[in-house]
Amino acid sequence: MESIAFISKQSPSSRSYRARIALASLAVVGVVAGCRETSATQSQNQSPTVQQGSPVASIPEVLATIGDEKITMANLRERAGTQLDQIEAQYQTLRSGIIQAALDSMLRERVIGAEAKKEGKTLDELIAKTNSSVAEPSDAEVQKWFNENQDRTGGRTLDVLKSQIRDYLRTQRQTAALDSLRTRLESEQKVAVQFQPYRIAFDNTDAPTIGKKDASITVVEFSDFQCPYCRGFVPNLKLIEKHYGDRVQIVYRQDPIPSLHPFAFKAAEASLCAHEQGKFWELHDAMFGDQTKLAVADLKQSARKLGMDGKKFDSCLDTGKYVERVQKDMAEAQRVGVKGTPAIFVNGVEIKGGAVPFDVVAHAIDKELSRARTAR
Repeated sequence: MESIAFISKQSPSSRSYRARIALASLAVVGVVAGCRETSATQSQNQSPTVQQGSPVASIPEVLATIGDEKITMANLRERAGTQLDQIEAQYQTLRSGIIQAALDSMLRERVIGAEAKKEGKTLDELIAKTNSSVAEPSDAEVQKWFNENQDRTGGRTLDVLKSQIRDYLRTQRQTAALDSLRTRLESEQKVAVQFQPYRIAFDNTDAPTIGKKDASITVVEFSDFQCPYCRGFVPNLKLIEKHYGDRVQIVYRQDPIPSLHPFAFKAAEASLCAHEQGKFWELHDAMFGDQTKLAVADLKQSARKLGMDGKKFDSCLDTGKYVERVQKDMAEAQRVGVKGTPAIFVNGVEIKGGAVPFDVVAHAIDKELSRARTAR
């Protein structure tokens, strides 16, 4: 899971270059997954198989009667609402993803294809020409990337990774060049996209946040303080804050996995105890900074080191003041189909892959910012 994979050196084709670039981008930086609970509960939550061509019947409000007594859809939702919401979110997300991918492919082929035809080239030839115009990453740039991404190298040396890092940086530049070309051509050809991806609505009331409440972009992270993949994603939060400032609000939601991480639930409670003293992010950083110190005694000591009211923090943690709040977040994660941590959503659209690298998150944020500008 943490090995660095090779990136293809072939010129991207018209139909698959974006997919290969995305996969390569995830692979080179190491951590691409997350902490996942494997249990009977998970398998029970899988949506049932529907045979192709079988009709989908509309569901009446009154489902059954017993004499004069009615069993309604509202009654049923009291018992199975979470499962229904989860399946609906999974379906809508999958459907939206298929539409988005197909639409993106068609736009790319037609927009860049029209330019290729004008230049007397094939689509692949124009893409290859654009890629060849990209400057090769220098040794200094490879060294810089290696120095700044030690947490993603798995302890391997620069000599071992140099070729892969160079390929990765080259691929990033090719992606940027193709995106720039496409953006220019879409403007020239007056492309207007009406489709909007399916967005999950969250109730983030009282959740810890960074950034302005009315920011145009909201990044929601469901996370577990004992999960190593969540720890690997923490630097990305800092980069989001640094690069986007007030344009993005980051929201932290609790999703501990007690079956994998026995200290995670109490750590989640502790973070909310810190939140009521205005110290959530300080304790957040301390707990992810050293995941071996998540026992109750360690959490209380950390609170004091961070300048919190120790007695107030102890009472909050010992009485389980925020147990229900943590459970509410976990239920919300289940409702929207979260399968592991970290789970990242940008304006309600999930970024698949768990602890993805910053450039993947940045691409999603930039896309949403572009949508917002276009909508004005």
